[in-house]
Amino acid sequence: MNELTVVDKASEWRRMKSLVLDSVRSPITKRVYNMALDEFFGWYGQEPRPGFTKATVNAWRVSLDERGLGSSSIIVRMSAIRKLAVEAMDNGLLAPELAAGIQRVKSAKTLGVRTGNWLNTKQAQALLNAPDISKLVGLRDRAIIAVLLGCALRRFEAAALTMGHVQQRDGRWCIVDLIGKHGRIRTVPMPAWVKVAIDAWTAPAGVVDGCIFRPVNRGGRIQGDSLSEKVVWQMLKPYANAAGVAGIAPHDCRRSCAKFCRAAGGELEQIQLLLGHASVQTTERYLGTKQDLVHAPNDGIKLRVAV
Repeated sequence: MNELTVVDKASEWRRMKSLVLDSVRSPITKRVYNMALDEFFGWYGQEPRPGFTKATVNAWRVSLDERGLGSSSIIVRMSAIRKLAVEAMDNGLLAPELAAGIQRVKSAKTLGVRTGNWLNTKQAQALLNAPDISKLVGLRDRAIIAVLLGCALRRFEAAALTMGHVQQRDGRWCIVDLIGKHGRIRTVPMPAWVKVAIDAWTAPAGVVDGCIFRPVNRGGRIQGDSLSEKVVWQMLKPYANAAGVAGIAPHDCRRSCAKFCRAAGGELEQIQLLLGHASVQTTERYLGTKQDLVHAPNDGIKLRVAV
């Protein structure tokens, strides 16, 4: 296929997008890039454009500012466009000089670190109590909230959780060999109350193998073998509103779990292992940790230097 200077066919967009999505491993990145590229393609088709060029991407960048998007949202969208240019060039769909021009379009500056939200213990308990456990769907939803708050699972990890993951290790229940972000594998200790919540759902639901969490229809019956991570996100919203913590997302439950662990005396390295972070700095951001220069931990080292 000839190198493209103008991309205006739906089939060409789909092929270029598939190259991008196939080049990333993380399901979260795939989802975000898919959304960003669909937005770009939709914008592109609204009026005549000069093709997939630096001028087009500059115009797209201006439109993001005009929408009042935050820096992190713009950075993600521009990252997807740059990846699109690179993959299109590498596969002979875009001239190298056009790809190079697109790479030079400036993104947004990172303004600080987005720390997210945290629940306190009272709020977390209210969220856990929000589902109506007289109904099967309520038992399921409480169990999902329990693994988010008690085991710090990401929503895609919760959706993919199977009965085979739940095993005993060293005399306690754990989630064993969980595959997380970037394919990292970890074992997550499970608090007893989380196991109680899971059993309260799986027993009446008749779930003995496969995915733990299943769709439940309006008639209160299981319909399907697995749950999508999107459902986990949508499920939480009404319960957060009912618990008085509107706006809380599944990832905020993960952050809250980390902070509860730290408040209970958990070691930073152990919390890092629980979360499955490659970097302890990422864990520190989850905890909202700031260095205390007044009460420094190394002040407790009682050594002397002779004068």
